[in-house]
Amino acid sequence: MNYQAGEIVYVIIRNPHAQDVAQVQQAAVVQHPENPNELALFSHENYYPFSEEFAVFKSEEEAEQAYEDAFGSTEIEGYNG
Repeated sequence: MNYQAGEIVYVIIRNPHAQDVAQVQQAAVVQHPENPNELALFSHENYYPFSEEFAVFKSEEEAEQAYEDAFGSTEIEGYNG
């Protein structure tokens, strides 16, 4: 997909310390601070290069659906997480 600086997107990010833990986060598409010819994701005061490590979605609904497809719903009876 093509993204432009200033867009708000949603990403599924895995916890680097627990690979079975992931969450949907909002991120901004920005010019990469070290390479102005590239775009990056900016979330929680950090820049991330676009890579296969991130599943990027145009809407929160798309991201939530992909999350549920991959990890299941957290609204399962008896779920304590």
